[in-house]
Amino acid sequence: MSKYLYLWAYLIPFVSFISIISVGYLTYLAPFVIFIILPSLELLLPKAETNFSKEDEVKALNSRFYDVLVYSMLPIQLGLVILFCYQIHTHDYSVIEYIGLILSLGMSCGVIGINIGHELGHRVNRSEQLMAKILLATSWYSHFFTEHNKGHHRYVSTPKDPASASLNQVLYLFWFQSIWGSFISAVDFENKRLAKKSSSFILQNEVYRWKLYEILGTITLGVIFGYKAALMFMGAALVGALLLECVNYIEHYGLRRKLLDNGRYEKVTPGHSWNSNHIVGRIVLFDLSRHSDHHANANRKYQILRNFGDESPHLPTGYPGMILLSLIPPLWFKVMNKQVKKWELKKV
Repeated sequence: MSKYLYLWAYLIPFVSFISIISVGYLTYLAPFVIFIILPSLELLLPKAETNFSKEDEVKALNSRFYDVLVYSMLPIQLGLVILFCYQIHTHDYSVIEYIGLILSLGMSCGVIGINIGHELGHRVNRSEQLMAKILLATSWYSHFFTEHNKGHHRYVSTPKDPASASLNQVLYLFWFQSIWGSFISAVDFENKRLAKKSSSFILQNEVYRWKLYEILGTITLGVIFGYKAALMFMGAALVGALLLECVNYIEHYGLRRKLLDNGRYEKVTPGHSWNSNHIVGRIVLFDLSRHSDHHANANRKYQILRNFGDESPHLPTGYPGMILLSLIPPLWFKVMNKQVKKWELKKV
């Protein structure tokens, strides 16, 4: 897939920007594009299933284009947050418009803030990790950095992972499980790390420290733009977090690793994550939808994630469409339980 196709990822912050500076129904442009236009395109456009050759993979890894693209999302996301708060401070909106504005910034918080934070959070470079935490903080989700890397990738597709949905679990109950469970898990990982260093000062716990930064950042927005803007920002941050949890729900729904005789779970394989090669989702989410390879090889950068074909289960459509489907549990179970059963029979 041409690297320049990823420039379409700027569509998400662009439509969020248009929504934020608009009034009336245009404030809903971002959710309309993400959940109506993009799913429709995914039904019409062909999948992008091929992988790079070894030579092209090396070229992609050495190209700064891919890194600059994700780095640019940090100032864009922070700019959108500030613009959002400024608009709330300087304009009077109707309740309907406020909801549209919150949803539109929330789309950027989830798709740009958390998703790019996830990508950079897997890098070993300290500056990239810092960018990841700042991006995650725009959804009050900085603890994701700790839990995702230390917990989710270790316990994925097992009952020990709060971010792995079990068969027949309703999305709305999963939200509570994953949000609370992931935070508690992150705190626990940090406490264990500090215990090894015989350190007990509360702010040495990175989860607590970054929560303090999030609180201070929101208070600063409130001081500059007013309490209403700060509250609205928190609403948008919640939308971003729920968008992430919808994705978490989709990515491992009904898939389980076997518990071995030695008490350990089998090794993570591409078969423990749902994959999607639908081109629209791949582009706007920086190949997050090639999730099977991501979990089998967590340190691979987004541009070289591979399609494993029959070695992994495949979603019937891309992430935008699957998120919509997940919001309607009866339809979700009707479609996805068949897919889970089909995959289980295929493994036998």
